[in-house]
Order: sequence, then C-alpha cells, then structure tokens
Amino acid sequence: MTIPNYRDQIKVVFFDIDNTLFMKQRDFLPATVPVFMRKLKENGIIPAIATGRTRCAFPHKLNQVIEQEGIDLFVTMNGQMASYRGQVIEKHVIPTEKIRHLVHFFEQHNMPFAFVSDHTVAVSERNSVVQFAMDPILKDYIVDKAFFEGNDIGQVLPFYRADRDEFVQNSGILDGLRVVRWHEDSVDLFDAEGSKARGIQAVVKHLGLQMDNVMAFGDQLNDLEMLSTVGVGVAMGNGHEKLKAIADHVVEPLEQDGIYRFLLKAGLIHE
Repeated sequence: MTIPNYRDQIKVVFFDIDNTLFMKQRDFLPATVPVFMRKLKENGIIPAIATGRTRCAFPHKLNQVIEQEGIDLFVTMNGQMASYRGQVIEKHVIPTEKIRHLVHFFEQHNMPFAFVSDHTVAVSERNSVVQFAMDPILKDYIVDKAFFEGNDIGQVLPFYRADRDEFVQNSGILDGLRVVRWHEDSVDLFDAEGSKARGIQAVVKHLGLQMDNVMAFGDQLNDLEMLSTVGVGVAMGNGHEKLKAIADHVVEPLEQDGIYRFLLKAGLIHE
C-alpha cells in the first residue's frame, strides 16, 4: 500500500508506550525512538505520548528520552489525564463513593486491587499475583488500600483473570465504568466515557488544531478510539487484529523499527 506524504497535514504525533515504543518484557526501547522524536520536533511536529500508564509509571528508558528530547505533551491513564508543558488540560477522576463500592466488592471476593493517581500507584496488598502484573511496569508502588480517600483516582485496577469477567460484569458493580484488560491477571477500570481519544481531543482543542492534524500509533484495544478518531491511525504489526482492521496503515513491529520507517515514508522526518 502506498503511503501518502503527510507533511502538510500532521502537526502532532501520539505514541502509545507498551509494545509500540517499548517492550516491557525485555526492557527494550529501539535506538530509533529518540532519533525520530528529535526529527519530528525539528520539522515543527509535536511528538506526544498517549498511554494507559500514569505518568509516574513510565519506563526509565522512555523517561530518559522524554528528558533528553524535551517531550512535554502527555495523555495518560487511558485519557483520564491530559497535560501540556506541565499544565493540566483535562482531568477525570472516579468518584470516591463509587470507589468505596468497588473496594467492598473486591474485598468480598478476594480480589486484590490498585489505585492509580497521576503521581502514585497504591495496591491493596503485595502478593504474587499483584507483583506478576505490576513489577514489569512499576516497582515503587505503595501498599495502601485506603489511598483513594483524599487522593484523585483516575483508574482502579482489580486483579482477576478472564474467567471471572462475566461474574464481575453481571454484578452491576461496573456500571458507569469502562473495562479494558491490560494483563492476564488484571483490568483497567475508568470513566465509561474515557478513552485516549477524549484526552487527545482536549489537547487538540487547546492547541487550536483539528483531529485531522493528528497521527497516532498503537497496538491494543485501548487504542481503538484513538486510531479511529485521529486523522491518521497507524497500528503496529504486532498489534491486535481488531486494531489493525480499522487502522489507516499497519507498520512493522517495534523491533523492526516500523515507526521510524513509516515516518520516513510519510514525509514527517528525513534521514
């Protein structure tokens, strides 16, 4: 498939983190990432991050690139938080009373859980299930099952396997929330209207641009709205089949420098 030249159209490029920019299983970030971030900026295009992670849980190797290249546009927690140059553009939190009901339900059914704010991740307990899911992402989370009292919570992460999905869904406890499975042992819970696309829309409005001026790269189901809402949606070759089906383009996996090669062909960067 021929790749058009998007140089005049695209003003912002959003990148998912896990399995798009970074492979957590191997702590691998391609050497081309800082290169294309820098080249985008040199061409007047804003490189940005759109992720299910909270800002305090970014991989160390990516944080080095962010600091080195001056990346300052972030949509985090699946769109619950959007910030630019240190300014919060939009923020959505789960009401405290709703979280109390969730906590009661999870404790009743022996499901550990975690709270995600923009500055801290707190877990209800530190056991093997929690560690298996959380440690590849963030090791300095705290244990505090009452953390939601007095802190703004963007996401709640209960720990249960897919064979309990139907049970939890049928309980009614998830009313008003969206569920995205991010690990075999855990799901993200956040505002039902939430998505990376919503966070990006807030940022785009703040910048005085249109969604047509945005390109985005992703690999999983929490990227569906993002890729279908931006001007140019690009799925990773290692991504979910449903995402690849709706994407404008599909590129080689991150180990093969798919993003760098695509940005070259699309005219957004040069060798």
